[in-house]
Amino acid sequence: MGEPPYINPMKFLDKAKVYVRSGNGGAGSVSFRREKYVQFGGPDGGDGGNGGDVWVEATDGLNTLIDYRFRQHFKADTGVHGMGRNRTGAKGADSVLKVPVGTQIIDADTDELLVDLTEEGERALLARGGNGGFGNSRFKSSTNQAPRRANPGEEGEERWVWLRLKLIADVGLVGLPNAGKSTFLSTISAAKTKIADYPFTTLVPHLGVVDLGGNERFTIADLPGLIAGASEGAGLGDRFLGHVERCAAILHLVSGTSDDPAADYTLIRGELENYGHGLDEKPEVVALTKSDVMDEDEIREKAQSLEKACGSDVYIISAATNGGLQTLIGGVFVHVDRRRNREREARKLSQREKAGEDVSGWSPA
Repeated sequence: MGEPPYINPMKFLDKAKVYVRSGNGGAGSVSFRREKYVQFGGPDGGDGGNGGDVWVEATDGLNTLIDYRFRQHFKADTGVHGMGRNRTGAKGADSVLKVPVGTQIIDADTDELLVDLTEEGERALLARGGNGGFGNSRFKSSTNQAPRRANPGEEGEERWVWLRLKLIADVGLVGLPNAGKSTFLSTISAAKTKIADYPFTTLVPHLGVVDLGGNERFTIADLPGLIAGASEGAGLGDRFLGHVERCAAILHLVSGTSDDPAADYTLIRGELENYGHGLDEKPEVVALTKSDVMDEDEIREKAQSLEKACGSDVYIISAATNGGLQTLIGGVFVHVDRRRNREREARKLSQREKAGEDVSGWSPA
């Protein structure tokens, strides 16, 4: 597993509305066999081909929906009409929408979640092509030996859908602007993040892979900084929080240079609760950053205040000196490994159920 491709802020798009339409079925043919020296003639019109389908497919290597910014209409081809000599028309070509892994497809009219593509290669049918029409050879009978009718092809399906991308990451990185998230991510992974001494240097989510050795690794997503009122649209808003809905845990970084780290922590927790979608219920790991610019007394005082606010132990780290990073990474991976174990057990249970085994006494670890 390599490093996720760099996301260019100018080309990042996580939501797009598109129109899809499957192809119409081809019309059946009205034809009669008329060959010299052939004793028996009769109807020989072939059926029309089915219209093409519209599919959506999750593809590895994509991490943005930018391809759908300037193209919103996708149509499959019409089936080929039937022909004489009982020749059936060819099926219309399908239209396939390639999207990143983690994309959800939502019906634009009903807001119904149609499919959630969470695995590479996963496909879903968005619009089925119309059936081809019957040729006149289908209608011959003892009382109607020369039918002069054929069916037209069925109309294809059409719909508007929303494509919504939620990045697949094991850990979500949150905090106020300039809490040190980008520096932290660039230190523990090979992610190319912008680092500067002004707010909102991160404009779009960034993904990084943390390699623990021994074939163990996990992905971490750095989100643009939240501020007070983000749930109401302040700053960059909370639209990017959807990218951590799938995470096993949230890593909350609080700047040690803040005058009141506890207040900063409480502010971000409030925004997570206002956003909802289960983020406030996820396991949380809290770290006090930039310990290299504080003395021991200041570190102790701010860490105690932060621990009181969050109700758990606080990690003390410095991305500049690598202080405490390995301990923090280990603490975060505990939650990632715990969820992976649950998912493995769930897959085993599903396989046993499909094999017809009795799993009534099974319980998750």
